[in-house]
Amino acid sequence: MAKAKTLHACTECGGTSPKWQGQCPHCSVWNTLVETVVSSGSAAAAENRFAGLTAARAVITLDQVSAEDIARIPSGLPEFDRVLGGGFVPGSVVLLGGDPGIGKSTLLLQALQSVSAVSDVLYVTGEESPEQVAARARRLRVDGRRIPLLAEISLEKIIDTLRTNKPTIAIIDSIQTLYSEALSAAPGSVSQVRECAAQLTRMAKAGGPAIVLVGHVTKEGAIAGPRVLEHIVDTVLYFEGDSGSSFRLVRAIKNRFGAVNEIGVFAMTESGLREVSNPSALFLSHTGDPVPGSCVTVTQEGTRPLAVEIQALLDEAHAPNPKRLTVGLETNRLAMLLAVLHRHAGVACFDQDVFVNAVAGVKIAEPAADLAVLLAMVSSLRGKPLPAKMVVFGEVGLAGEVRPVQRGQERLREAAKLGFTRALVPRANITRQGVEGIEVIAIDRVEQAVQWLREH
Repeated sequence: MAKAKTLHACTECGGTSPKWQGQCPHCSVWNTLVETVVSSGSAAAAENRFAGLTAARAVITLDQVSAEDIARIPSGLPEFDRVLGGGFVPGSVVLLGGDPGIGKSTLLLQALQSVSAVSDVLYVTGEESPEQVAARARRLRVDGRRIPLLAEISLEKIIDTLRTNKPTIAIIDSIQTLYSEALSAAPGSVSQVRECAAQLTRMAKAGGPAIVLVGHVTKEGAIAGPRVLEHIVDTVLYFEGDSGSSFRLVRAIKNRFGAVNEIGVFAMTESGLREVSNPSALFLSHTGDPVPGSCVTVTQEGTRPLAVEIQALLDEAHAPNPKRLTVGLETNRLAMLLAVLHRHAGVACFDQDVFVNAVAGVKIAEPAADLAVLLAMVSSLRGKPLPAKMVVFGEVGLAGEVRPVQRGQERLREAAKLGFTRALVPRANITRQGVEGIEVIAIDRVEQAVQWLREH
C-alpha cells in the first residue's frame, strides 16, 4: 500500500509546508505547524467540493449595483441584535466562539425560538445527542415543535439537508466536529475545519441560509482552527464571561454588517440567558461612601457608552523591582502613565507596587480611561478619595496634555443618566449646550487634574 502523503499546516494562517519547521514560512508565527494527511479524493468528491460555487457573472460598474438597506431577521434578543448590527443578514455567516459551557448553545436556542415563529430554521448538532439538546430546550422552555433538529457531522449530508429544507437560519454546533468526505483528515484538523467552513460559506453566499458556526476556543482564548477561518466569515463574535460571575458579554470582533467592538450583556439564570437593560450598573461598585483609589470613567464599547469603575492600589514595595499589574487594562500603558505622572505632576511611584483593576471583568482597550487610571493611582497613594458622584475621562499624552476623546457628549449623557453630578474632562470635549444635571470641569494638562484633586 502506498504511503499516505502528509503536509504540515499552520493553525494560524492555514498555510502548508512539506516538512515541519519551528516557524511558519507564511505568517512567521512559531510552533504552529501541525501534520495533516493529504488525500487526492475521488472525482465525485472533487465535484462535490465545488458544488456550492455559482456561475460566473458579467462585470458591472458600481452605479449599477443596488445599495438598498439589507432586510435583517431579528433574533428576538435586542442585546444579541445590537452585536449583530440589527439582526441576522440573509446569506451571511457568523462565527460564535467561547469557552465550553459558557452558554453559546443556550443563546442560540433562545434566538431560534423567536426566529422560528416567522421563518424556517434548522439546528445541526455534532457534539450533543438529540436527547441532550431536547433536555436543554425543555429547561429553557423553548417550543421544540418549530425547531427542526439534525444530528449529523458529515458536511455533504448537512449541505444536502440545507438544500432540501431551505431554512432561513441554520445553526452548526460546532464547526470543529464536521468532516468532509473529500478529505481523509480527522474532524477538527486544520484542513477539515477550513474546508467545511469554506463550503458552508459558499452555500450561504449562493442564496442559502444565514449560517451561525459555533467554534471552540484555545487556552489563549482565540477561536481554535486556522486564523483564516475568521477571514472567511462575515461576523466574528466572542462569548466572554467569568466563571465566578453570572454575567456574560457577547463582543463583536469583526462585523461586515455592523459596528465592531459592540457588546451585548446577559445574565445567566436557571431559565437561560436574560438581557441586562442597564449594563453600566454592573461595572460600578455599590459601596456607600467614596473610598481612596476608586475612580469612575465612561468608556465606549462600539456605539454604547458604559460607566466603569477603575480601582487602583499603591503599596510600599518590599522588593528591588516593584510590581506593575493590571486587570482589564494594558500593562504597557500603565508604565507610560506612571512616567507621565512623575515627570509632569511630580508624583513619584518608583517605590510602590501598583495594581490597577477594571471592575466586573470588563476589558478597556481605548485610551479614554487614561485620566481615570491616573487619578485613581494618586487617590490611592495619598489615601484621599475622589468626590462622590464624579466621572473622569480623557486621553493622556507623553507631554502631559489631556486630549479629547470621541463621543464626549454621549459619555456625559450616560453619566448624567446614572446620577453623576460632576465630570472632569478634556477642555476640547466641552460644548456650548452642555449636559443638563452635570457640572463639567475642563482641564488641559495632567498637573491641573492632580492639583484639582489636591484642593477638593
